[in-house]
Amino acid sequence: MKITIIAGARPNFMKIAPIIHEIQKQQQLGKPITFRLVHTGQHYDKNLSDTFFEELNIPFPNINLEVKSGTQAEQTGAIMTAFEKELETNPTDLVLVVGDVTSTMACTIVAKKAHIKVAHVEAGIRSGDMKMPEEINRIVTDSITDYFFTTSVLAGKNLIQSGIESNRIFFVGNVMIDTLLGNINRIQQPDFWTNLQLKEKEYYVLTLHRPSNVDAEKQLKKLIHTIVENCNGKPIIFPVHPRTKKLLEGLNLNFDNLHYVSPQGYLSFIYLVKYATAVLTDSGGITEEATVLNVPCITFRDTTERPETCTLGTNVLVGNDLIKINEAFTKLHGNTWKQTQIPELWDGKASKRIIDKILSLYA
Repeated sequence: MKITIIAGARPNFMKIAPIIHEIQKQQQLGKPITFRLVHTGQHYDKNLSDTFFEELNIPFPNINLEVKSGTQAEQTGAIMTAFEKELETNPTDLVLVVGDVTSTMACTIVAKKAHIKVAHVEAGIRSGDMKMPEEINRIVTDSITDYFFTTSVLAGKNLIQSGIESNRIFFVGNVMIDTLLGNINRIQQPDFWTNLQLKEKEYYVLTLHRPSNVDAEKQLKKLIHTIVENCNGKPIIFPVHPRTKKLLEGLNLNFDNLHYVSPQGYLSFIYLVKYATAVLTDSGGITEEATVLNVPCITFRDTTERPETCTLGTNVLVGNDLIKINEAFTKLHGNTWKQTQIPELWDGKASKRIIDKILSLYA
C-alpha cells in the first residue's frame, strides 16, 4: 500500500519522524508498504524545517509545495491547490496527516474530495477555544477523517461525542513522545550555552506565539514584565524569530536577563527544556515534553487541548491572570511543584501501533 505523509510546520516534523522510521522497519521485514513525504512549505525557515529532517534522521521530502506565508485563507488555498496537483500526479491509498496546523486541514479536504482515505494522527484533542485557528483545523479535519489515532482516552471520547464510530478510533499514544524518548540521548548543548554562562536548572525557557499574547502590544509588554519580575534575575532564554525579535526590541522589552536567541533545532531545544528550572510557554506540544521530562511548565493560556499535562503532568494554566502567575512562581521558588505522572501509552511505541493498525486495515 502507498501512504502519502503530510508535513507542514515545525511540530509536524517531530510527529512524522517516528512514523517514517516504523514504516522503514516494516519494509525491511518485507511488508508491502511505501510512503511519499510531502512538505507543504508552511514553515520555510531552515531552522524550522530542513534542520529537523537532518537531526531526526528522516529523508528529505519527495516534494516541497513551497506554499510559504500568507493569511489563513491565502495559505489554505495555496496548499489545497498545490496538493491537488500532487495527488493527481502521485496517486496514493492513504493520506496521513498529523497535528492541527493549516496543512493538516487543507490536505485532508483535498484528499477526501479526491475520494482518498485519510488517517489523522493526534485526532480528537480539543481546547474548546474557537478563537484558536488550530481548534478549527482540528474540528474540520476530524469531521471528514476516516481513521483516528489518539493520544488519550479523552480524545477518543471527544470523537465519539461528535458522532464518530468507535471502530474507527484507535488509542495509540503520543508520537511526539516517541521522538523525545528516541532522541533523549542525542540532545545537544546549544552554541550560546557557554557565552550566556548557563547552568543546569538555573534558567528559564520562554516561548510565545499565540495572538492573544503577542499581537496586542500592551498585553505583551505586561506579560514580559511580569515574567521578568518573577524570575529573580535568572536567565530567560527566548527562542524567537528575527522578525518577532525586532518587534520586541522596538517595544523596549530589553532586560539584562532576557536573552533572545534564534529558533533552535530539535536536539538543542530539548536540551534547553530538559535542564531548565521551568518552561514558560503558550504552546501545546512543549507541555507534553515538559511532562515526560518532569520539568515544571507554566502555560499562559486559559484552556488546553492536552489536559492530561495538567491533571497528570507538570503543566499549570495561568492565562494572563497575575494572581495565578504569581502563585505559580511562588511554588517554583519554594520547590513545591507537583511531580509528573506519565500519561497512559506515552511510552515511545505509538508509531508502531499506528503502522501495525494501518497494515491490518489494508491487509
